[in-house]
Amino acid sequence: MLKQIPEFHDEDAEREFWATHDSTDFMDWEKARKMTLPRLKPTTRTISLRVPESMLNDLKILANKRDVPYQSFIKIILQERIDSEHSAVP
Repeated sequence: MLKQIPEFHDEDAEREFWATHDSTDFMDWEKARKMTLPRLKPTTRTISLRVPESMLNDLKILANKRDVPYQSFIKIILQERIDSEHSAVP
């Protein structure tokens, strides 16, 4: 029998509760479903990245060919490579 999740007055109270309780006492994870949250935007962080000018120029040219801003193009390339690396790991 699963326990009932209590009502929380604020996020701090909820955070404290889940830090000291096991979610399997309250939820049947076998029945869980994946959800897509289309309006949820990932947190971004600004970084500084030094690249040779020639590389930056090449990136801008390639981005222009795809009709996307070059910084977005860099993120696309990075994500594709990350995905490739994840799929290559056994």
